[in-house]
Amino acid sequence: MTVLLLAGFVGPLLLVTIFAFMPAQSFSVLQTPTLANFEEILATSYYISFLSSVWLAALTVLILFVICYPVAYAMVRVFGHRGSILAVLITAPLFVAENLRLLGWVLFLVKGGVVSGSLETFLGIQVDSMLYTSAATLFGLVYVYLPFMLFPMTLGISMVPMQMREAAFDLGASRWQVLKEVDIPLAMPGILIGALMTFILAAGAISEAKILGGTAVVMIAQDIQKEFTFAQNWPKGSALSVLMILLAGGLALTLLKRIDLDGIFGRR
Repeated sequence: MTVLLLAGFVGPLLLVTIFAFMPAQSFSVLQTPTLANFEEILATSYYISFLSSVWLAALTVLILFVICYPVAYAMVRVFGHRGSILAVLITAPLFVAENLRLLGWVLFLVKGGVVSGSLETFLGIQVDSMLYTSAATLFGLVYVYLPFMLFPMTLGISMVPMQMREAAFDLGASRWQVLKEVDIPLAMPGILIGALMTFILAAGAISEAKILGGTAVVMIAQDIQKEFTFAQNWPKGSALSVLMILLAGGLALTLLKRIDLDGIFGRR
């Protein structure tokens, strides 16, 4: 197990980190280490890609929280055992490749496609293509990563004791007060895990921006891919990757300090 962990996770991560300190355009790790790649990244416009990725990822988390909380609440409190049917329906698209699902949405959003064609045919409303915009990229992120927010949130809501909610109602609390003072705080571990997973995945996403967003938004993952492929500059691609890993790792460590994992997994 340890060997597999070293070979599959630590090894590539260590190699990327070492490459980040190699001279530009080099393909060997036996060069003299340098900070030139990081200095060049900080001096150029790569910060736009970082900010775009972080901004879209944060918006994705916020939108998914608004969408998923009522759905997760219904799955736990309303549907009961029948909630598993809804879970299967939500999980089913995951058995289809992400790129294929996104290409399917191209047929809906393109000019003359399902959405604009239907509006023009039935309502006489002419709508231009909805593809290749920031909104299309955001839509793709929300669509793809919905299960990663929903299921941890469902787990968090299921951990809220019914007796505590009933006690709050007995003491005269309104539904809004129970939601604010009992439901959301006690479900917060699941919410934070879902938010963390969604943010990290969305910030490193590439397919949504390339297929639905075109060149409207350049995500940091697209810059990393460009450096590793077209530019053949592995050290700069590695330096961008290291900065992204530090951002995601810092966020993860900060949030994990606030999550009681032992309580979630019933170890105490």
